[in-house]
Amino acid sequence: MGSDLTVEVNNLYPALSFSPISLDRFFEKIFALHRHDCSGSLSVAFLDRPRHSRIHGDFLKDFRPTDVITFPADPKEEMAGEICVSVDQAIEEAANREVAFAHELSLYLIHGWLHLVGFDDKEEQDQKIMRREERKALDFVEDLGLWPDFLLAPCTEGE
Repeated sequence: MGSDLTVEVNNLYPALSFSPISLDRFFEKIFALHRHDCSGSLSVAFLDRPRHSRIHGDFLKDFRPTDVITFPADPKEEMAGEICVSVDQAIEEAANREVAFAHELSLYLIHGWLHLVGFDDKEEQDQKIMRREERKALDFVEDLGLWPDFLLAPCTEGE
């Protein structure tokens, strides 16, 4: 990873596992796709739906479930920003869209990063640009075979 940008991961979703190396390689390539002046630490949090929705409500006054929430950089704290993703949302959407769970979760990370480097999706035209940039990043990851190795532990009775 470049010396001016690191990734700190908080996996608060007990059933999710992955290799930190696969995530570092993924982000190293994603960071290189767009010019940016981000430096410091990018915080990534993998959360369950209730915790993710609570953050959504507390900070954005919207308690509805969503897929990804980003918080902008704070240069004073040497933070490049924060990406909070809902693993439950990724599980659900992957099944609904019939895509691999690892790809859906990776899309959320890409989407969050795009927000941090200046892309927006509030207006229709901006949404089209965001979708195009997501597709380019997903194709890039696919071509390089750099999907993070996200795995979910099977649920057992009583969980």
